[in-house]
Amino acid sequence: MTRLRIAAGVLGVAMTAAALVPGPAQAGAARASAACSLTLGTVTVQGDHKFQRITATSPVTAGTPVVRPKGLFPVDQVRLATSVGWEPDPPSATVSRGYVTIGTDLYRFSYAIDDGTGQLDPASYEKSKVGGGWIHQTYLDQSTFFTPSGPRTNTYALQGDVITRWTVAGSAWRNKATYGGFSAVKTMALISQTATYDSFLANTRGGALYTIRIPVSGAPVVKKVRTSTWQAFDTLIAERCGKQSTLLLGIDKDTRTAYLYAVSHANGTATVINGLGKVGNQLVAPEDKAYFRYFAGSSEADDLLYGE
Repeated sequence: MTRLRIAAGVLGVAMTAAALVPGPAQAGAARASAACSLTLGTVTVQGDHKFQRITATSPVTAGTPVVRPKGLFPVDQVRLATSVGWEPDPPSATVSRGYVTIGTDLYRFSYAIDDGTGQLDPASYEKSKVGGGWIHQTYLDQSTFFTPSGPRTNTYALQGDVITRWTVAGSAWRNKATYGGFSAVKTMALISQTATYDSFLANTRGGALYTIRIPVSGAPVVKKVRTSTWQAFDTLIAERCGKQSTLLLGIDKDTRTAYLYAVSHANGTATVINGLGKVGNQLVAPEDKAYFRYFAGSSEADDLLYGE
């Protein structure tokens, strides 16, 4: 197991949405964010899927929540959820796929929504158990990079001080790799994927913000982005914005608040981060159990992430 060490960092002040002093790079990030948006997915305590569009307007706007389908999962049993990818299911449906932990087990699921009625096709719903032992993990997500020979899919989980990666092909999980030294990490968000590595933005309990690049082979590369004020967020959701910017949504479950940021091309402490503002007052609800990114999941449509 490869071991690294991320320091806990300086305990920061309470999270604010104040923008940094503007400069040329920041102005570019702000312009790029003007028309950008992301879709926040939620698994509710009732086991429903809920979706809400967050747009980088001024002020930040949140669309009306859409709850569908209902009752996908057992009541109050889902703890973690991966990003969920959608793609057209001809002739007139949209299929969505992802993973959730239910109790102590990990499940893969898929379902189709009829484009005309907006209702679940009951015959399309599938849920299959991947394995057990999902008790102490605090982060879970999946990265798929499309290559000429087909998709390369990695699944990542954080447990204690260890990030674990599996390569997934169909129902087979292979090539398990573990990387230690991440005990200070609170949560992560996938921000970049290439043929040779995946990169994450991670906040620590002490308030620091880091990038973690995990190559296909070799040790992770960790770079500090900020030293403080990021400790409040329990969930980070990222979405591409333009060619060199990322929208980043930070969710604080304790205060039921969320803030949106425009983040430039990752470059250590030189990374530009513009605070775009608080996302309303109703985004984070008491019935929310797990949050996830909802994205176009085909090779033609998925344009979230890109090389650093």
